[in-house]
Amino acid sequence: MPELPEVETVRRGLAPALVGRRILRARTKRADLRFPFPPRFAARLIGRRVDALGRRAKYLLAHLDDGAVWITHLGMTGRWSILGAKRQPGDFYYAEPTNPAHTHVVLEMEEGARLEFNDPRRFGYMDLIAESELESHPFFKAMGPEPLGNSFHLPYLQKALASKKAPIKAALLDQRVVAGLGNIYVVEALHRAGIAPAKVSGRISAQRLEKLIRAIRAVLEEAIEAGGSTLSDYAAVDGAQGSFQQRFRVYDREGEGCATPDCGGAIKRAVHSGRSTFWCPRCQR
Repeated sequence: MPELPEVETVRRGLAPALVGRRILRARTKRADLRFPFPPRFAARLIGRRVDALGRRAKYLLAHLDDGAVWITHLGMTGRWSILGAKRQPGDFYYAEPTNPAHTHVVLEMEEGARLEFNDPRRFGYMDLIAESELESHPFFKAMGPEPLGNSFHLPYLQKALASKKAPIKAALLDQRVVAGLGNIYVVEALHRAGIAPAKVSGRISAQRLEKLIRAIRAVLEEAIEAGGSTLSDYAAVDGAQGSFQQRFRVYDREGEGCATPDCGGAIKRAVHSGRSTFWCPRCQR
């Protein structure tokens, strides 16, 4: 599933085609994705200008000139494409090439850009709400702070984890604790911080939590700079220059040597709640 850096990559890729431009035509090819489209969804988009394109956690937020916010969640396989563009706004790690049969939303913008939303598994979803309702919307009202924002700091994280007996990996994946983190970047940050994924959340010292916060921010910032864990060309299945998967230290590296200098350990893998966990048992405690 696309995580925060991938969604931010998509946001940056879509912005030139959307922001400041009107939606001339909009069409949905089915009644629903993961959830039904809101009533008159396509009709309510037509004629609207996109004033800003933001992101909250793994959601794209298009602020429209009538005070509405168009919300998009990519789900597991959702992808936006700009027809005719040389670079697409996010081709994700392990993603398959798009199939036109799975294109469900089509937009035609001012100045000729045509955007298509493709989602083979239809786990993505969209909504259209008033901007005044954004913070109270069920998607966002219980969501924790952004990991790159000023509200994600040591006093906050200490309080959020103080009574938790859950493993630290599970706690970081809880969107009520911190927004937007996903499996890949959590295991990468935990490795950099030297913390075992199974460590009880409430038993981690302040010094180690401070190191974890720095690791989370560093991993996300590097991934965003690299365009997320993406491939710019599907023919280059072993990776492309500048893609963050080339920098993975533990994710998808089971059995390989640990990247920590002088560690000498080997990366282990386990499955927890249907998700793969990768870590070095020698340097992560």
